[in-house]
Amino acid sequence: MALHFVVPDCTDAAIGELVRFTGAEAKHASLVRRVRVGETVTIGDGRGVWLEGAAEDVTASQVSVRITERRVHDGPETRIVLAQALAKGDRDELAVQAACELGVDEVIPWQAARSVSRWEGPKAAKGRERWAAIVREAAKQAHRAWVPDVSAVQSTAQLAERAAHARLLVLDPWTETPLTGIRPDGRDLVLVVGPEGGIAPDELERLEAAGAERVRLGDTVLRTSTAGPAAIAVLSANLGRW
Repeated sequence: MALHFVVPDCTDAAIGELVRFTGAEAKHASLVRRVRVGETVTIGDGRGVWLEGAAEDVTASQVSVRITERRVHDGPETRIVLAQALAKGDRDELAVQAACELGVDEVIPWQAARSVSRWEGPKAAKGRERWAAIVREAAKQAHRAWVPDVSAVQSTAQLAERAAHARLLVLDPWTETPLTGIRPDGRDLVLVVGPEGGIAPDELERLEAAGAERVRLGDTVLRTSTAGPAAIAVLSANLGRW
């Protein structure tokens, strides 16, 4: 399988044209992935454009690829969104990485009441940048035509507002409704995953009052790092993506 790179400004590239990319992506291609002249690679803009071509020039400062094939992938009709509660250590980052590889379309950092980690002030911007970098690299690894969006950190109140135009599915191991029984109805599906200590009762009440539904994954209690990716796998099957 050809190596894949994300180049946002390649959207208008046509067959026969030369696409050049520089900076960190070029350095990664030449020094880490060891791309060689003549090697076939794929390039995407992260928004559906998918290009294939042969490398004509490779240096640490610039890589040039002659395009031989171009495709455009439509975005999903029903988007899967992960509202991942901030967690201690790297558990939330592990969830985000796996979620991207498994097909999530947007990631929302959620500042839950029981989140040990707090994104406040400058830390909020740095945290979002960190998650966006994780998503970008995971999307490249998975050869995804669409790179998921990473929203700004949201409060429970902001998350509840999503119920006005999306279907909120709160993962709760103590409810009776299985996630496997959920069928798409045209709205985006927002999976809400709590932190290590679970979702606070008042938060559950607020989300349910806004229209959220509680759903469970089997008979066991999953870690915050695995619950979201597991749920995304179930929804991907329900949506016919898998």
